[in-house]
Amino acid sequence: MEAEELLKRFAIVKRYTEGDRNFTGINLNEANLSRINLSQSILTRASLFVTNISGANLSEANLSEANLNVARLSSTNLSRAILNGATLNVANLVRADLSAAQLIGASLIRSELVRCELSKTNFSGANLTEADLREVKLTQANLSGANLSGANLRGASAASANFQAANLHGADLTKADFNGVNLSSADLKQASLQQVNLSSADLSGANFKWADLSGANLNGADLSEANFNGANLNGADLRNTNLAHASLVHADLTKTNLINADWVGADLTGATLTGAKLYLVPRFGIIADDITCQWVDISPAGDLTQVKQFNSPSESRKFLNHTPGLVQIVIDALLDYSANSTLATAYSEIAQHYRVMSSPPNIEIGYRRTTLTFRFDSDEHLLPGAFLGILPFNDALETQRNLVVLAKNMESQDLNKKRILQFCKALNSAIDNLNEVKRMLETAINADRQTKFFQSPTQTILISSGQESLTVQSHQNFGRRGGNNQESKFKLPAGKKLVDFMASFDYLD
Repeated sequence: MEAEELLKRFAIVKRYTEGDRNFTGINLNEANLSRINLSQSILTRASLFVTNISGANLSEANLSEANLNVARLSSTNLSRAILNGATLNVANLVRADLSAAQLIGASLIRSELVRCELSKTNFSGANLTEADLREVKLTQANLSGANLSGANLRGASAASANFQAANLHGADLTKADFNGVNLSSADLKQASLQQVNLSSADLSGANFKWADLSGANLNGADLSEANFNGANLNGADLRNTNLAHASLVHADLTKTNLINADWVGADLTGATLTGAKLYLVPRFGIIADDITCQWVDISPAGDLTQVKQFNSPSESRKFLNHTPGLVQIVIDALLDYSANSTLATAYSEIAQHYRVMSSPPNIEIGYRRTTLTFRFDSDEHLLPGAFLGILPFNDALETQRNLVVLAKNMESQDLNKKRILQFCKALNSAIDNLNEVKRMLETAINADRQTKFFQSPTQTILISSGQESLTVQSHQNFGRRGGNNQESKFKLPAGKKLVDFMASFDYLD
């Protein structure tokens, strides 16, 4: 150690030992202060250029606006230190402890922070361009608005950290643990995120354009309105994610697990979806033009036990733009509060026995009529949905008889036998539960069923996913205000009308 360095070290140690803590603006450039104790010192605007402070204790020190460029701070204790506005460009902070420190607006361009302890550290607005942050601990750290473009965060742990609106353009987050982080509105364009853990993270509005997320874990993440244009999501886990209105133009979703994801409003133009797992994924409300998709896995466990093959791009596009089947029950009367309460009770009881009807119907009240509309993701639920949906009404028996006859007529048609069997099997399942459902309804709503609303004439219509409609029952007095008319008895559709209806099914699970 040179004499000048010794003098600098001796002078500051002496002042500190004598109780002096204010070293504002001090010049300690190139000094050797390794393993020195300056805890709780005031070093604002101090110049520590190329200074060796490795292994030192600077906990709770105030280094605001200090110059620490190219300084050696490896294994230094800077816990709870204040470095707001400080410059630490190309500084060596390997294994340093900056837990709960403040570095608001600080500059750490190309600094080395390998394996640093940065939990609860505040880097908001800081510049960490091309910084080396491999295997750092950023648990609950605040990096909102920080610039981490080109930064290396491989293997970093940042659970519950805040990266809102941060710039991570071209950053490397390979195998990092970012569970529960806030990356909303962050820029991750061209970032490397292979096998990263972003489960339960808030990625809403984030930019992942051309990013590599192959093998990433995004289970339960909020990806709404995020930009994944050109991104690689091959083999990624997107179960239970919110992809509403996300942009996935030309994204690679090969073998991506999307079980129970919600992507209504998403744009998948030109995306690749071959081998994607799509159980419980809505097949409507998305843009799927020019997609590449040879097959998808629709099995509940994503284990390839149910695979849907496509022979042409139009087939896959039709599958992903599936229109739900509808059952409409039109009542020739206006819904009142008492009837509304009874309906809610009735359909709640029915849902206990037929889970497909767990969502309540849409209720539209017109000038003279009330329309109940049940939506089903698969056409096979249309018959049982109508069979059970009509139960609260006096027209139930006649409608149910027509549905049974309709099912028998379907069995005689020269169409896809597997589809017909599925259709009839679903109806038989509803019939098997009929007695138990009726018993529950009689207990819950029997008195209210005698009101005018439930005694009014009804009309029941099935609308397939292919937008073909089939009226299965219409009371002879439906729409009439002049009394009974015995001559207008309803005739059940048959022949070509029935064939066209069944041929219009988009898909059966």
